[in-house]
Amino acid sequence: MSHPQTVQKRKVFYLPGYDPVPARHYREMYRREGALQAAISGYDLHMRAVQGEGYAWEVRAEINGVETVTEVEFLGWNDIVVASMQSGILASYWLLLRTLWLYLRTGALFALIRLRPAPMLAALYPVVLLGGQFLLGLLALWASVWLLGWAGWPLGLAVLYGILWLFKRADRRIYAYYLLYVYAFSAWHAGGYPPALRARMEDFKARIAKALTQDNDEVLIVGHSVGAHLGVELLAEMERDGMIKGKTPLALLSLGEVIPMISYLPAARGLRRSLHRLGQSTRVFWLDVTAPGDGGCFALCDPVAVSGVGTGPKVLSAAFSQTLKPETYAARKRAFFKLHFQYLCAFDRPDKYDYFAITAGPQTLKSRFGAQPDSPSKRSRCFSRYTDMADD
Repeated sequence: MSHPQTVQKRKVFYLPGYDPVPARHYREMYRREGALQAAISGYDLHMRAVQGEGYAWEVRAEINGVETVTEVEFLGWNDIVVASMQSGILASYWLLLRTLWLYLRTGALFALIRLRPAPMLAALYPVVLLGGQFLLGLLALWASVWLLGWAGWPLGLAVLYGILWLFKRADRRIYAYYLLYVYAFSAWHAGGYPPALRARMEDFKARIAKALTQDNDEVLIVGHSVGAHLGVELLAEMERDGMIKGKTPLALLSLGEVIPMISYLPAARGLRRSLHRLGQSTRVFWLDVTAPGDGGCFALCDPVAVSGVGTGPKVLSAAFSQTLKPETYAARKRAFFKLHFQYLCAFDRPDKYDYFAITAGPQTLKSRFGAQPDSPSKRSRCFSRYTDMADD
């Protein structure tokens, strides 16, 4: 089936989530998974590195007999992520207690469980794992004191700390500390961003604004996970400040979003204002893609509506159980985070959602999905007690 060509040249800005890995990892994932999808779907996709202000790569695609050139630029903040993950063991436990108490005392925890239980189980994973590690250490301390009396305290404390240290060293396989830092970073910056990230966001806005003045047929922002709400903030602020100029189509593709984790907190008035503004925008087309199989996101939730500040994007399911072979789906369910990153990967049986056709194909996001109905399982009910917004 052929489609009219609306895009010959596109600029994509990829905004990652809270991830310490460098841009090269995402470039190579795009190369690897794009080649797989092209082979499955029967189109051509070729990549090469390009020189520019930031880390970028060019994609030349021929889909349905039409050639398109896309430049993908990585909006990196992984260095800020790495810096935020440097807490010691005791500081991390204090951060765990503060973050858990924040969600409990504000009622956000139970409201989010009512909205979608699955991502809250993921949020409680570090509580259970780190709590279990600490209890194991306490058991070793108790055993030392029971066997040696008061003389066992120094040994027991050393063993306690040693157990916690070993578990932290092994966190690259169990992700307890990593998930703690993800949720804590989002929660404690719900009222604003640290100076380093705020400065980076100003640079990102300038790059997007520049792309809108260049010879592009579409400028597309892709925000994954935590990067989804950063994308919302960027575009809402640009619209507020009159930075969205010209007639170049501008779109936001949010993938695997966790926006309610932040918007349900009392201090997130600025984010709620940005959600409201972008939900009303006639200048930005916004598509939100999630999947019930991804336990790390708020699947099929309209992030604006469930935050109580209006109506938001087109909501589409990536339907992993249908678009992946059973054996592929089963294997990725067993691997940590595989399904949360599936949006950026090849699908065995792609349906409406094809990341590479979207980011490198001949149609704008709006022309591809503008007439597509929302997922029938879309959720719009708000359970949050905090729906006030910051002043314009």
